[in-house]
Amino acid sequence: MRPLRNISFSSMCVTDDPFGWAHDLEDMGFSGWEVVCEGKQAIDDSNIKKMREVCETTGLLVTIHLPFSDLNLASLNQPIWDETLRQLTSCISLASEFADLMVVHPGYLSPLGMQMPDLAWQQTILGLQRLCDFAEDYGVLIAVENMPGMEFIIGKDPHEMAGMIELADRDNLGMTLDVGHAHTNGVLTEFLEMDEIVHVHIHDNKGRRDEHLPIGQGTVDWGSVMSRLLERHGKCRFVIEARDLEEGKVSLAYLQGVV
Repeated sequence: MRPLRNISFSSMCVTDDPFGWAHDLEDMGFSGWEVVCEGKQAIDDSNIKKMREVCETTGLLVTIHLPFSDLNLASLNQPIWDETLRQLTSCISLASEFADLMVVHPGYLSPLGMQMPDLAWQQTILGLQRLCDFAEDYGVLIAVENMPGMEFIIGKDPHEMAGMIELADRDNLGMTLDVGHAHTNGVLTEFLEMDEIVHVHIHDNKGRRDEHLPIGQGTVDWGSVMSRLLERHGKCRFVIEARDLEEGKVSLAYLQGVV
């Protein structure tokens, strides 16, 4: 058994104020916090002072999950695409004070995009290029995340993700491997072998839908998965994405028992 030192916590609940429990994460065994820039976790003028306090009074390594609600990098509605880029770049500029790695979703096919998927794909590539070019000035690495088994969403397949990163062709672009998402698509083994991985999200499910169960309560073979992850991507940060803090603690305890 080897200790896991590069483990962060991320809460999927963005309606509760996180700045109380964030100060307790280190005592629970976490060395980092991935802030989901949505709801009450959004880094904005009302929260930036609290974020600074967390960073100044803890040793937590902060990473950022860029906003995604109502946003779509693959949108063919140009004002929506423009607004998506505006919100993402605004978050990058504010959050770069605290983090140098930020996760982004690749987008999905709108009703128009379903009729013109090649154009939607091109919009995704262009959007990633614009994000990376903006982020480069702030020293930020963008990590595009693979998506769960949902119809019309982009980024479910390892070859698709590799092609996206290759076509965007930016030095500050890599991939966030979401283990739970890959499991819903039955392609986790193939994803584990990808060289583009720079960041990892971990949570469990039973292989059918994106449940975000505590680790060990689904059907992911965590012994073999963690062995391969640590062998190939052991320098990455591993982020437990949990529905709440208690489930995060359960997941961390389980992981410590299998590595």
